[in-house]
Amino acid sequence: MEAKTILIADDEFGIRESLEKVLSKAGYKTLVAGSGSEAVALLNKKKVDLVLTDLKMPDGGGLELLKEIKKKSPDIEVILLTGYGSIEIAVEAMREGAYDFIAKPPKKAIILNAIEKAIERQNLALENKYLRDQLSHGLPLDELVGKSPAFMKVMGMVERVAPLSSTILITGESGTGKELVARAIHRQSPRAVHKFIPVNCAAIPENLVESELFGYLKGAFTGAIRDKTGLFKVAEGGTIFLDEVVSIPLNLQVKLLRAIEQKEIMPVGGTKSEFIDVRIVAATNKHLAEEVEKGNFRRDLYYRLNVVEIIIPPLRERPEDIPELVNHFLHVYNVQLNKKIHGIDPAVLNRFTNYDWKGNVRELENSMERAMIMCDGDVLRPEHFPQINLPRTRPDELEYGLKESIKKFERETILKALESAGHDKSRAASLLGMSLSSLYRKISELGIAG
Repeated sequence: MEAKTILIADDEFGIRESLEKVLSKAGYKTLVAGSGSEAVALLNKKKVDLVLTDLKMPDGGGLELLKEIKKKSPDIEVILLTGYGSIEIAVEAMREGAYDFIAKPPKKAIILNAIEKAIERQNLALENKYLRDQLSHGLPLDELVGKSPAFMKVMGMVERVAPLSSTILITGESGTGKELVARAIHRQSPRAVHKFIPVNCAAIPENLVESELFGYLKGAFTGAIRDKTGLFKVAEGGTIFLDEVVSIPLNLQVKLLRAIEQKEIMPVGGTKSEFIDVRIVAATNKHLAEEVEKGNFRRDLYYRLNVVEIIIPPLRERPEDIPELVNHFLHVYNVQLNKKIHGIDPAVLNRFTNYDWKGNVRELENSMERAMIMCDGDVLRPEHFPQINLPRTRPDELEYGLKESIKKFERETILKALESAGHDKSRAASLLGMSLSSLYRKISELGIAG
């Protein structure tokens, strides 16, 4: 794990030097500042995990610095050092979010113990935040589902790039699951305990893109009555997902390029750059190279974003994933809608595998949810999917496709039931709602081992 970075802010050179030596020997990275303003400047440029600050400095006290830190970066822990002990000041410091209040000159053991405990609390808070973020996105809907070769290739790329810090470009038609792939990359990365911030660039009005992404300072424009933190800063330490990145106006693309190359952003109305530690994952349903040739997208930004490209195939090119997805959505919406629908008519599955799914997985999910809302029984039938219209097919093709689809679906359903029942055939038959003799006959017909 990367060493934590501690900022030491004290106007006494001897204290700074002593603390720097102690913390460096303990394995921490250190930054030093001789004043509050110097500390703020470093916080804007560098990634800091914890601040040790003197209570009184020539240009302002530690309490002012504490308030500034907690306003901009509440995850940073702050420990105050003081030679002017006061219960009232200590209480105020704790109320403002300080982790501890230590008398000067600080003893080595006390300082190291306080830092260790503060970082433990910080890590726990980040883990809890990560878990809340996952729950808020409705797992298991957040899962990627499929087993086709095309899908497994995508998953292989996710596993390969997740541990890295490289910028990723995800391309695919609308509804293929680009955000789910981005979330999977984030979940498997070292940044998983920090935030995943999805941004639909196409949904932000052009005149608001800059302030939404990079923030603004009070007074930057009419109506800016207070500072606003941009989404890049909100994602600090984590991942920002820029969906439909081609929608970012051409004149602002240079600021995105700077964020990637220099790891710096500048809020609207600001004069100083701010350091950011964010992984960028971008996505588009267009051919970005063509947009470059048309003059709609910067060539240098395209190359910076396209370090690694993950291409998600449309659902019509991986029909073998449809039964897996159907079973997944059956499970999800049975829970969400408090239903007990245990199956789907094979004729429906045949429709699904022959349908072109222009809306991809999103269209399939919406169709399943709508059908399950309308279904009063325990099996989904063709009448529950009136919107799924098939292109004309020759009768012999339809008959062959139907037979093969039914066999495939029956085989997969029986295998899943056997697995769920621990290969107890009597229990599996009960789960499937059929007699034991019927199950044995199907196992024989479908050539299922065991």
